[in-house]
Amino acid sequence: MNSANGRRPTVLYVCHNHPSVRPGGAEGYALELHHAMKATSGFDSVFLAKGGPPLSTAGQPHLGTYIAPVGAGYPDQYFIYTDGYEFDWLLGSMRYNKDLYTKHFREFLLAVRPDVVHFQHTLFLGYDMLRIVRDTLPDAPIIYTLHEFMPICHRQGQMVRTVDERPCLEESPRRCHECFPDVSRQAFFLRKLFVQSQFALVDQFIAPSRFLMERYLDWGVPPERIRFEEYGRRPMAGSAEPPRERRDRFGFFGQLNPFKGIDVLLRAMQRLSAERADAGAPDEPDGGRPLARLRVHGANLDLQPGGFQNEIRALLDDTRDAVTFVGRYEPSDIGRLMEAVDWVVIPSVWWENSPLVIQEAFAHGRPVIASDIGGMAEKVADGVDGIHFRAGDPDDLAETIRTAVSTPGLWDRLRSGIGDVYPMATHVGEMCSLYTALMKRRTMEVAA
Repeated sequence: MNSANGRRPTVLYVCHNHPSVRPGGAEGYALELHHAMKATSGFDSVFLAKGGPPLSTAGQPHLGTYIAPVGAGYPDQYFIYTDGYEFDWLLGSMRYNKDLYTKHFREFLLAVRPDVVHFQHTLFLGYDMLRIVRDTLPDAPIIYTLHEFMPICHRQGQMVRTVDERPCLEESPRRCHECFPDVSRQAFFLRKLFVQSQFALVDQFIAPSRFLMERYLDWGVPPERIRFEEYGRRPMAGSAEPPRERRDRFGFFGQLNPFKGIDVLLRAMQRLSAERADAGAPDEPDGGRPLARLRVHGANLDLQPGGFQNEIRALLDDTRDAVTFVGRYEPSDIGRLMEAVDWVVIPSVWWENSPLVIQEAFAHGRPVIASDIGGMAEKVADGVDGIHFRAGDPDDLAETIRTAVSTPGLWDRLRSGIGDVYPMATHVGEMCSLYTALMKRRTMEVAA
């Protein structure tokens, strides 16, 4: 399909971070989609990502420059800098000065003139961007992929209660005030009105899990404006797995923050180590090696509260006989790192949406051990391609790990139950069809 001036239509992707700054699932997927879309014959693609603090120590390259190219080797990719602007975490908007939107973002839109604007995230940027797109480019449909629950929940979109650390399914001014006593009920009421007023401008929401879609339907998104669409992934070559006597190698892949449950996993490993120590050195040919060995792949521990950092470092020290801290990794490393483990553990204590590491594990033939809630329970079939355990319970996770290692044939059976990962090519085809249909509809609506 061609736009009115005869060129291929352009889709602009807007994201809260660039993977070259700090790795993350949503931004990694968004950049993959940008590359895949550029490779199609239907659409050109431009990628705009938040640059500078808090995720990067480097701010704008020149004083007064708020949008700049990412750099050589990153065609059609730009940073938008917010230096000098103050982000309001409650409302998800810039405080006081709005010319980041009305001047700098608007000028970028007029320069690029995208036919479609697809928001992957507005964290650190603001929901106001939706209004600027609609006012500046009335013909351009707006798509918004919902990667988590930040519009619903003030606690970084985690939907975990501050009062008891339990997952939450119900938002209201009263309940949100209970979690944040310094924010009034009235403020939470106005917060929801503000976010929903911006969301009213969105033509189509994308939900990568049915669990997430149900939460947003409950919150007030009209059912006709939200659809389920799994994350597409580029081909990932699996590897043949030679027979092994013990499948005792476990891997954690993800952000090192309190909601990802790395502390739950390390406490499970701590319990397993303590049990073997209490039983004495076992009379086994392996000389008493740990029942299970864990490799921790992850980043951004340095961004977490000091108490959490100290807790994780102490747990890593206490489990060093069985746990190896690998640290940050690049997407290109995932195949090699998956080859070094038998199982992938996803111990998140929040609902999650559609963790990309599940698809990565399945693409490499690794069964997944996951918390039994939310998007994890939806994507991992208990007893088919993985195992569930009680979310937030290190004792149950330790027992699950023990079962995984000691049950003959379990790993092979679960591996054989792993299905195909949703291909990026199919996903891009669905997105192209959606963009084309929405462009036609917007043209008709504006004309009317």
